[in-house]
Amino acid sequence: MLPLYGIPATIAVAIMALSALAHAQEPAYPVRPVHYIVPMPAGGPNDFLARVLAERMARSMGQPVVVEDKPGANSVVGSEYVARQPADGYTIMHVAQSHVTNALFLTHLSYDPLKDFEPVTQLVSTKFILAANPALGVKTLPEFVSYARLHPGKLTYATLGPGSSHFLAGELLKVMAGIDMLQVPYQGGAQITQALLAHDVDATFISIFPVLKYIREGKLLGLGVTTLQRSPLLPQVPTIAESGPYPGYEMDVWQGVVVRAGTSKPIVERLNRELLAALKDPATAEKITRSGVDPVGTTPERFGALMKKDMAKWAGVVKQAGIRPQ
Repeated sequence: MLPLYGIPATIAVAIMALSALAHAQEPAYPVRPVHYIVPMPAGGPNDFLARVLAERMARSMGQPVVVEDKPGANSVVGSEYVARQPADGYTIMHVAQSHVTNALFLTHLSYDPLKDFEPVTQLVSTKFILAANPALGVKTLPEFVSYARLHPGKLTYATLGPGSSHFLAGELLKVMAGIDMLQVPYQGGAQITQALLAHDVDATFISIFPVLKYIREGKLLGLGVTTLQRSPLLPQVPTIAESGPYPGYEMDVWQGVVVRAGTSKPIVERLNRELLAALKDPATAEKITRSGVDPVGTTPERFGALMKKDMAKWAGVVKQAGIRPQ
């Protein structure tokens, strides 16, 4: 027989046959429903995004993608659940920054947020805003900081607890501005908004979308956005970095998807393709954008690098703030 690319044809045929056999033996995925775990309260922005994506994924994957909310302890309850599931791609998890930063505040975690989970993709980026109640009597960020300095430990800001993006944004400002504020934890973003409107707390760092209406109506004040660029939704509100000025102040909040560590690469790649396709779908992208977040979509490697970078950044802030893990 004639050689084929330098390999005898008989050997080449055998190699091709073995390759085809190996491919045929790979289990099809998915052949049953995929469970999409959201470790945050129902009705919030994370839950909304997960449901929009799950609907689109179900159509393209040919299997139901079932969203299940498992809130508690700032996403720890849901993360512990997913860490116990088989690494087969049938349980995926929606994550936010708290997934990695919880390890900086809690010593009793039963899982490692980086080692026990495989990144799939970053989904979106969210702009946060420092929103305050007009009753506080301040109208700008410098006035807010001055008030905090005159009333150390008295100015309250709502969070979802230590490790949450709300908390981290506040701690970063405390470190950079040299102020002391008292955090008040709540169960979800909806409760934070209502507490702020009811004058139960003075301020919060929160996604722009839930408070946009109230800022436009004058019921709340927008003192500064946490990203390096202003938001087109509220172009009159300066960034915290420029308003302080506090050069380098940045809190770019992300959401993403992970699976159990040990999940096969083909399944991770399939999930990545499905999620990226959903983010690029015009109808899906419109729903996402209208909710106040920006679709991103990354490779698993890039998302993994982002999580490690955030862990290192916030570890430095926690150290500067003198916060001790519990």
